[in-house]
Amino acid sequence: MVHAAMQQIKPAADDDLSRAFSESCRHLRSDSMNEGMVAVANAGSSSLKFSLYRSQGEVLAPVLRGVVEEIDTAPRFVARDPAGRVLAQREWGSGETLGHDAALRHVIGVVRELMPGIALRGIGHRVVHGGMDFAQPVRITPEVVSRLEALSPLAPLHQPSNLAAVRLAFDLLPGVPQVACFDTAFHRSNSELAQMFALPMSLYDAGVRRYGFHGLSYEYIATRLPVVAPMLAQGRVIALHLGNGASLCALQGGRSIASTMGFTALDGLPMGTRCGNIDPGVLLYLMNERGMDARAIEQLLYRESGLLGVSGVSSDMRVLLASEAPRARLAVDLFVHRIVREIGSLAAALGGLDGLVFTAGIGEHAAEIRRRVGAGVAWMGLAIDEEANAAGGPCISTAASHCSAWVIPTDEELMIARHTVGTLSNTPT
Repeated sequence: MVHAAMQQIKPAADDDLSRAFSESCRHLRSDSMNEGMVAVANAGSSSLKFSLYRSQGEVLAPVLRGVVEEIDTAPRFVARDPAGRVLAQREWGSGETLGHDAALRHVIGVVRELMPGIALRGIGHRVVHGGMDFAQPVRITPEVVSRLEALSPLAPLHQPSNLAAVRLAFDLLPGVPQVACFDTAFHRSNSELAQMFALPMSLYDAGVRRYGFHGLSYEYIATRLPVVAPMLAQGRVIALHLGNGASLCALQGGRSIASTMGFTALDGLPMGTRCGNIDPGVLLYLMNERGMDARAIEQLLYRESGLLGVSGVSSDMRVLLASEAPRARLAVDLFVHRIVREIGSLAAALGGLDGLVFTAGIGEHAAEIRRRVGAGVAWMGLAIDEEANAAGGPCISTAASHCSAWVIPTDEELMIARHTVGTLSNTPT
């Protein structure tokens, strides 16, 4: 199957467009290639996003971006240029399993087809969990991989996929340095109090603490606030990363002080297939009364719960919003209800609220969810401008609103590319 994937690269329908792109990239292999190209791999539980950036010092220019989605169910691939034009695409068909290895091989094959002779300065990877040891990006070595493997039980949906991409890149692209960028690192600015569970201190010392996730997304939002909403940059902001994985982060002056996610990426809001916050007594009940073991509970909480479990219809918010099924409506209601409750909690941690920022797939595109969340926190002085909200912002609150609301697209891949360049520039060769 791997070889078939490599052999069946399907250029965009407009072959002239693909050839034109290859020609336009020839200058990247001139003397300017001394600066190099930076690749980014963002391996999720069922997808592989990739990006290429031209690096000139600390300046990064996008060159190519794409994704392989639904890797294990109905794989499909698309690659686009910076203008959004499709350069290559393929669908494998419903029920066909591709796997992350074959997906990455396919991506590499397409890149080589479109940009023959490309030289990489480095590869940056999103790694979900950095544990206690990794509070900033790090150049990847076999010893680093081994330490990160030990954290896989804390992020079973993501960490194995993240590290699989690292290993395969070492095999296929030997000599190209790789950098790990962590979703937990941005939240290490949280106070000790904010990181603690009310458990014996020996467990806290051993690493059982609140880490927080989606940090690369929140870090990017923090860098955009001074540009998009400078009046908020030093204020009290709650960022809402709402996608298949969902969480909220309290930002004070652009630094994380609290997050809805904790020890694992299972905590906090209900998500596509994850349950979010749950009474630990439920787990004891499932073990003692239902006879479920750890693996069965893991499957339930990570893959069979959340929007999918409640609705019985789908984990996709677009499907649920379009559905008339009562349970689909119930799943949406629960999602909004929990967001509103968590906003209240984080606003208390901040000592007030100056603004909300919606980001990620649902946050950026689901105007109905933004409207309903805004209505749920109207008591805090937020008033949503319906017309601006329907248009996607960036500012979606009225002029009379006591706190503002914004839509700011996230870009985890660009954040990873920046960290990769910075780390390699500061790492002796």
